[in-house]
Amino acid sequence: MSTQIRDERLLQVLDEDLSLETLGNEFRFTEGPIWHPKEGHLTFSDIPANLMYRWTDEAGLSVFREPSNMTNGNTYDHEGRMLSCEHATSRVTRTEIDGSITVIASHFEGKELNSPNDIVVRKDGSIWFTDPTYGRQANTGVLREPDLDFRGVFRLDPASGELTLARSDFEMPNGLAFTLDHEELYVADTPRKHVRKFRIKSDGTLAGGKVFAHSTGEGPGAPDGLKIDSKGHIFCAGPGGVHVYHPSDGSCLGVIETPAFCANFTWGDEDLCTFYLTSSTALYRTRLKIPGIPLF
Repeated sequence: MSTQIRDERLLQVLDEDLSLETLGNEFRFTEGPIWHPKEGHLTFSDIPANLMYRWTDEAGLSVFREPSNMTNGNTYDHEGRMLSCEHATSRVTRTEIDGSITVIASHFEGKELNSPNDIVVRKDGSIWFTDPTYGRQANTGVLREPDLDFRGVFRLDPASGELTLARSDFEMPNGLAFTLDHEELYVADTPRKHVRKFRIKSDGTLAGGKVFAHSTGEGPGAPDGLKIDSKGHIFCAGPGGVHVYHPSDGSCLGVIETPAFCANFTWGDEDLCTFYLTSSTALYRTRLKIPGIPLF
């Protein structure tokens, strides 16, 4: 494993000689890693295996949920309840503190969602998720035709349950993340190989949307999982591994290279400087210089 340096500013984020530690390598396709900042565990999905796993330093790996309805992306809300995007059912669900599961989104204007993919929570508590059709394809979901004729980004009001279409001019919206002030939203569009940046309007829709960064390079991968660290650097899956972008100008500082396609990642451990990567059949970790942001 190596680090591809495209801009010396990358060395403010990570060490040139960082290495990946393998925590597991017998999965089918890993996704959706989230770190619980209070209980100190990592939860992640294995989509085609229809499983979710939990990992801790002390206990190692265990099955968290089976079946998982081919869950992809996960996050926590402000109360520490897990939110999950289910490919097989086209639903967004919430795991309550007592372990029960509540469906919080499944249809828009009477039509079934495509397949919620990745999910984030804004500082006001609103829930935002992307809705491509990957969960209606073989291996990553259940093969079936979509009800909707677009692939969008949605906003869910947790109090009223109202689902708003924030934007629909994507080919396949995937990872998404707020800027540090939560006034803007980054969205990765996988086939178009770019990340766009939107301004969030008061009515829950998105304005603007210029391309913030292009994903270039060699190796397997395309824009997928997307997150920011506590200094605002944008991390996004891409060719060859995880691409790191500068928040001021969108320039790619470099790539954390992975042995196989890396779909997603998160920060964890007590200092939030351990970087966990879900990369195809494996789960890796390494250390970065700048911590991530706790999910709640």
